Amino acid sequence: MEKLELDFTVALLGECTVDSPVSLSGRKYDYVANYVRDDEYIIYDIEMAPDSPARTFTKNELLEKAGPREKIYFDPGEVAAAVVTCGGLCPGLNDVIRALVMALWYRYGVKRIYGFRSGFRGLIERFGLTPMELGPENVLDIHRKGGTVLGSSRGCGDCVDEIIDTLERMKINVLFTIGGDGTQSATLGICRRIRRRGLRIAVVGIPKTIDNDLSFVQKSFGFETAVSKAAEAVAGAHVEAECAINGIGIVKVMGRQSGFIAAHTALAVRDVNYVLIPEVPFELGGENGLLMSLQRRLERRGHAVIVVAEGAGSQLLESADANAEDIGVFIKEIIAAYFEEKNIEVNLKYIDPSYIIRSLPANASDSIYCALLGTNAVHAAMAGRTEMLISLLHGHFVHVPIRMAVSKRNNVDPNGALWRSVLESTGQPPLMKN
Repeated sequence: MEKLELDFTVALLGECTVDSPVSLSGRKYDYVANYVRDDEYIIYDIEMAPDSPARTFTKNELLEKAGPREKIYFDPGEVAAAVVTCGGLCPGLNDVIRALVMALWYRYGVKRIYGFRSGFRGLIERFGLTPMELGPENVLDIHRKGGTVLGSSRGCGDCVDEIIDTLERMKINVLFTIGGDGTQSATLGICRRIRRRGLRIAVVGIPKTIDNDLSFVQKSFGFETAVSKAAEAVAGAHVEAECAINGIGIVKVMGRQSGFIAAHTALAVRDVNYVLIPEVPFELGGENGLLMSLQRRLERRGHAVIVVAEGAGSQLLESADANAEDIGVFIKEIIAAYFEEKNIEVNLKYIDPSYIIRSLPANASDSIYCALLGTNAVHAAMAGRTEMLISLLHGHFVHVPIRMAVSKRNNVDPNGALWRSVLESTGQPPLMKN
């Protein structure tokens, strides 16, 4: 695989000459919180060996720290801001919306804030979706509810000119897009067209992908809520399996391209015996396949729990004999047929908590994270940053160019520490292939 060239240069609309209304300090040790300086960066690659040669970094190889600047680009009194939520639901969407509105209103004095309804189609005039006017009074309690008060949808991100025409018509100069890989890829296209049209519009993304698969993002919001709720489903599956004769509990979790939720859920519960993820291929039949391993497990322990990510085993579903579209149901049917043919009694329980999880409000940890993402997004936009998203990396909030975040997908490394921990916890074979 070709090594990705790192360039974390963040696009700027122009020089920041306006005094920020956010009252902080530029001095250390005065017991007043400080502004973030434009020369504050963090290193992306923090791994080193004792005998490694000394390293130097060019500016484009370093990640710009997020936070309030002493000088900003926009005059707050002239700003009209907008928010849009795109893609599938995820815990924490309302928390981010609330944080954006509160920071714009109270920290910067921006009073014209619009929420576009139903994803990008809310920005397209022909759909006739009237924007929602946002202020503290109508976002005050939304973080206690699941979903998004703006509604969401997939698609229409390719209607770039229509979207920008709406921004121009409404004189919007700050846009926040809350969404995952598809949303941010579309946002990048919008940003590039804005630049070609010579418009001064700051566009800042907030990474929303419950699968945790955006690059250069330590974790996306909603992930911790998803893992904690998936862990409850797995705990239930374990009880069902343990209390039955040759009980098998199968839990399908989110993760079309990446198995982070499945891996972390297994580590959270510690009662999982098999984790199936998209990054690690596996076979069903044969001496080293899943079915024989599962049979041996039942002979030893009398029960088993399997966690399967929705994108696992794609090669099995694509095979000539597979008509199913749901890997969880497919695995369940294959296991049932296998043990029936062998005349071995099993009791199968299949649980898919995906849509229950997606629609939940964020837990405390995710709620805090969402608030910080939203607030830092406002600071970035008011300082004239654009074509970027807010990320947490190595414990610091940073600015990541959208082109870098969507340049490759974040995956579980089969040779890395996370997957090694999963294997140690489950005791499953390192590779179920013949």
